[in-house]
Amino acid sequence: MGPLAGLKVVEIAGIGPGPFCAMMLADMGADVVRVDRKESSDLGIPVDQRFGVLGRGRRSIALDVKAAGDLATLRGLIAQADVLVEGFRPGVMERLGLGPDQCLALNPRLVFGRMTGWGQEGPMAKAAGHDINYIALTGVLAAIGPADGVPSPPLNLVGDFGGGGMLLAMGLLAAVYEAGRSGKGQVVDAAMVDGAALLMSSIYGLRAAGRWTDKREDNILDGGAPWYGVYLTADDKPVSVAAIEAKFYEELLQKMGLAGAGLPPQNDRSGWPTIRTAFTETFRSKTLAQWCAILEGSDACFAPVLTMGEAPSHPHMAARGTFVTIDGVVQPGPAPRFSRTPSGIRHSQPASGQHGDEILRDWGVRAGG
Repeated sequence: MGPLAGLKVVEIAGIGPGPFCAMMLADMGADVVRVDRKESSDLGIPVDQRFGVLGRGRRSIALDVKAAGDLATLRGLIAQADVLVEGFRPGVMERLGLGPDQCLALNPRLVFGRMTGWGQEGPMAKAAGHDINYIALTGVLAAIGPADGVPSPPLNLVGDFGGGGMLLAMGLLAAVYEAGRSGKGQVVDAAMVDGAALLMSSIYGLRAAGRWTDKREDNILDGGAPWYGVYLTADDKPVSVAAIEAKFYEELLQKMGLAGAGLPPQNDRSGWPTIRTAFTETFRSKTLAQWCAILEGSDACFAPVLTMGEAPSHPHMAARGTFVTIDGVVQPGPAPRFSRTPSGIRHSQPASGQHGDEILRDWGVRAGG
């Protein structure tokens, strides 16, 4: 099932971006074995396994890697794997006897994926941190939020998942592809500071060209432009518009009834307050349902702002099957989509150690080495 069927992945259990990466690989068909700790640990995993969405689709074996027998078992799994995923601070895997040198000696084709916030080297490499700290250091956080307040955290999407988990997944697959030609594995160092910065590539380009300022709500994509933002309707429901291109902006004006209102030119910054006032008053004149009937599905670049409770039942989301229900839990389905080898979700998050004997049998590994 899925384009990665046959790929063997060992995931050292962790939190956030590492599990997200492993979830994507499992959704695409990889045989992902999560190595959980035998002793109790706080990994942010819900008590009810069904709600651990990031843990879906793989099997679990519980090991105490500080015990010689279990360490030997893990080494046996690594020797059979195509990919290893770990998210410890730099040096931890080495102290366990599971660093890249030791693992590549066991398995020269192994792709060793390392997920950290700060990276494997640098002055802050061994410091603790979380998503907001990593995006703060890259210029991302300072660019998001109201002009007259402090920056607003964009959940933990930019550092943990976009700049972390997805970056690692892409790096792992690139290294697996290369290993298929060279026969040699390598280390993939995925740092959230690097990934978050990479996601800002176009914005840094605009800034270098003098088309982006360091002030929030002063630019075309941060709420500064009146035709790229959020407005309230007559029934206090938020709607989004993103009519950046001239032809889409003209359609928006036509459908809002503002085409002949004598508004300033779209890209005249001095006229943006006037346009914003007109948009604010006009959107307030009709309900959400009325604006959806007028604008939704047109080239005006419009969409209602839905809550997580509303999004799965929107007609477009429902038609595409963007959300799925697994064991009663509504969650995003696998993405992207493949025409010939579709992805899928085998099951919800396993219990710690649930598949130990099965994994060892399937992978041909003897417990305790």
